[in-house]
Amino acid sequence: MPLIRKPPPAGAQTGPAAPDSAAVFEALARGTDDERWAAARAAADVPGIVPALEDALEREQKPVVREALFSALARIASPQSIEAVVPFLRSDDALVRTEATDALLAAKEAAWPYFAALLRDPSVDVRILACGLARDMPSDVAVKLYCDVLESEPDVNVCAAAVEVLAEIGETAALPALERCATRFSDTPFLVFSIQMAIDRVRSQASGSRA
Repeated sequence: MPLIRKPPPAGAQTGPAAPDSAAVFEALARGTDDERWAAARAAADVPGIVPALEDALEREQKPVVREALFSALARIASPQSIEAVVPFLRSDDALVRTEATDALLAAKEAAWPYFAALLRDPSVDVRILACGLARDMPSDVAVKLYCDVLESEPDVNVCAAAVEVLAEIGETAALPALERCATRFSDTPFLVFSIQMAIDRVRSQASGSRA
């Protein structure tokens, strides 16, 4: 089933060939592996395609096709497409969780409004994934989110994930929250050690920038 419309007659004003919307919908629902992959690749330019992409993701077993479906949702980068990706962060399949994470990272600013809620998600695994997502936000916004995690997060592994990113960002505004988190988890040696390493790194980076 062809997914690209036939080119216009010679001499007509042309742009990039548009996908055949009906064929894309049909291929996503009932196509072969190759047809589903091609449809997913063309889907970002098809109006109203997000529900069909979400339905296709629920069924898809081929990683290469699934990756193309996630990529299409990331390219669309609308609230509807981001909301279609987020539930897959809760998948039992680690590869699917990774693909969903990559899609949210690829969507960039379109996904940022969702990260604060993900950092408060009931699932510890989702909160850990969200710590990795927020690192690409503007540093002042990211630091605020991560500091909020350090002040209230009950799970030590989520805090550790936030500490790791704060060490990379290197903003001194994070130091008070880091110190309070170390006090709160004083009976967890590995986290206290990680926090001290992060504090040292942040202070070192700050000193270097003033030099």
